[in-house]
Amino acid sequence: MRISRRNILRGTAALTLAGAVPVRVLSAAPPAEAITPELIAAARKEGKVSYYTSVDLAMAERISKMFEQRFPGISVRVERTGAERVFQRIGQEYSSRIHAVDVVNSSDAAHFIVWKRNGWLAPYVPEDVAKFYSAEHKDADGQFAGFRLMLSVIGYNTAQVKPEDAPKSHADLLDPKWKGKMVKGHPGYSGTIMTATQQLVRDLGWPYFEKLAQQSIMQVQSAADTPKKIALGERAIQVDGNEYNLLLLKESGQPVEPVYASEGTPQVIGPNGVFKNAPNPNAARLFQNWSFSAECQQLIIDVAALRSLHPQAKEKPGRKPLKEIKTLKEDAAAVEKQGDEIKKRYSQLFKV
Repeated sequence: MRISRRNILRGTAALTLAGAVPVRVLSAAPPAEAITPELIAAARKEGKVSYYTSVDLAMAERISKMFEQRFPGISVRVERTGAERVFQRIGQEYSSRIHAVDVVNSSDAAHFIVWKRNGWLAPYVPEDVAKFYSAEHKDADGQFAGFRLMLSVIGYNTAQVKPEDAPKSHADLLDPKWKGKMVKGHPGYSGTIMTATQQLVRDLGWPYFEKLAQQSIMQVQSAADTPKKIALGERAIQVDGNEYNLLLLKESGQPVEPVYASEGTPQVIGPNGVFKNAPNPNAARLFQNWSFSAECQQLIIDVAALRSLHPQAKEKPGRKPLKEIKTLKEDAAAVEKQGDEIKKRYSQLFKV
């Protein structure tokens, strides 16, 4: 079942009018909260937390296992799928008055605009978010904050493509020599690809995608799939995909290399938020709070090769520092408004 943002908004508006989902308008974020013995004890009574996320499954499980080790007695149930599917699933559940999700992470920040508008998110500010995160990376009403920063990069198989021959820009991907040799993620499944597509449409225009669609590109769903395809040698070039998956493959000895396009690399912020009707509210708050700690943020850098917005987290030596990469600006509000049209036009162009 495919559900658009528009349909979800229509359905949830009806629930709001019926009184099932009251919308609370906040004027300011609540006071920041620390991890206290009382919060840990209350979370242990609940014993579990349900974590919906679009981060690569292996990474989500590593984060969850670390949390379980840090706070024994609380298990994490990971529900991992593409960001657009996470969005659809929560919309379906809430339309049926099913409240199963405690904490959500999505690579499409536009989803949080919709969830906040619907009154589904709980105002909760972890201590480190209040202390260390810039205003642009946290909601003014304290309902979500940027858990991870990702880049959607070009990449290539070094066994098939010489460094001097590799594409250096988005424009280079239109070269006829790459026809039939590229793989690409889908904005209808992946929040990373959706956000990256919106930035490239804004900066390069739809004519760029019209030409790209003529390149006989292998279409996959997830931004995590494209690095795996070039590592296996099924395609020589990835048009877009998660930098972190590509870096992990490279560091494990696979023949892959990222490319940071000369026009700019799409930047994607993946927020975390706690749901107001979370079945395990204390465990949810504990998980949210720990997620933004320097400990967890260093973990996602070291283990998951993600980028962090926490100033105390240190970049791993050997990886290109974020400050040296030209990035495109993310606009979550524009993604929220343009998302359905982007999916429709993209599917028409690429016939998928």
